[in-house]
Amino acid sequence: MLSITTKSPYAIQALTELGRAGRDTPVPIAELARRREIPIQFLEQLFSVLRRAGLLRSFRGVKGGYAFAREPSTITVLEVVELLDGKLGNDADGIFADAARAARDVLASVTLGALIEREEREAGNAMYHI
Repeated sequence: MLSITTKSPYAIQALTELGRAGRDTPVPIAELARRREIPIQFLEQLFSVLRRAGLLRSFRGVKGGYAFAREPSTITVLEVVELLDGKLGNDADGIFADAARAARDVLASVTLGALIEREEREAGNAMYHI
């Protein structure tokens, strides 16, 4: 069916924050969790899945944290959703299969890189309205 749990939205938020905060250096997961108000234990579980899938790299130590293993512009929202929540619309029939296909098309058309750019633009625009 069409099931997206809280895992995917939280992961997308954290990955967007990672892209904004850590272009060249790893970002501690505690910092990402704090900035996006995500429970750290939950985020650790999500990032563990994404690391094993090859989307993220982890670094140990004082300057440790997470960084992208691939360019954010090559990672679609659909890829993240399906890694965390399973294939979208897997058992859907009829009109629900059509809805799943439409949702998959939308999520496949947006990359993390695009979301990062959008947030940076919106943050820049907000500064001009002060």
